[in-house]
Amino acid sequence: LEVEFTTDDGPVKVLHGVNFDVRAGRTLGLVGESGSGKSVTSMSIMGLLPKPYGNIVNGEVDYRGTNLVTLPAEEMYAMRGDRISIIFQDPMTALNPVHSIGRQLCEVLELHRPELDKKEREAYAIEMLAKVKIPMPEKRLNEYPHNLSGGMRQRVMIAMALACKPDILICDEPTTALDVTVQASILELMNELQEETGMAMIFITHDLGVVAEVCDDVAVMYGGRIVEKAEIFELFDNPQHPYTERL
Repeated sequence: LEVEFTTDDGPVKVLHGVNFDVRAGRTLGLVGESGSGKSVTSMSIMGLLPKPYGNIVNGEVDYRGTNLVTLPAEEMYAMRGDRISIIFQDPMTALNPVHSIGRQLCEVLELHRPELDKKEREAYAIEMLAKVKIPMPEKRLNEYPHNLSGGMRQRVMIAMALACKPDILICDEPTTALDVTVQASILELMNELQEETGMAMIFITHDLGVVAEVCDDVAVMYGGRIVEKAEIFELFDNPQHPYTERL
């Protein structure tokens, strides 16, 4: 995958041929410092690069035999949030402050599960909040994002991302803004949900402690390239690239 951004000084290449695969039931850690291209990679997969500045100039994103790069916008829209979901770093900016938690969860279901009626959607939303271990989920449906703590908001984001049982979940530094104990419980939750659903995860982070906790395989990014790919134990025991060693 090669991605370019248009700037005032002309095109700038951000990804120089990034290549990896993700398998069902496994978690790939995408690791690297800020600016190495991790988030751009996730945005490219989701078809969310800022238009018209960010463009995929080469390569493909192959999902079960379909190239997402050339997929028409409506089909990509239907797939996003349904087959492939993403959780962002800061739940406060990803949740809408003027809509209740229940409304935002039900909106996902309205879009991707039109066969459910209002009552069923509400029941399913409560079930999803319970699944991500939010206490008193019935009560939370009517609350707004600012009523919840950071960890609770991140759980709501996970519930929204998993509402349609996606095949692939992309986690873009989902625990960076949380304190360590909350982070540990969120990571544990994600491991449990993955075991239950068998989905694949791409976990983007610069924190190798988190990688050790959740990932099966690791791809190390530096300057828009993947400099090393390895199985988790192999990477920690025997890093090959000097940059990985420094990390």
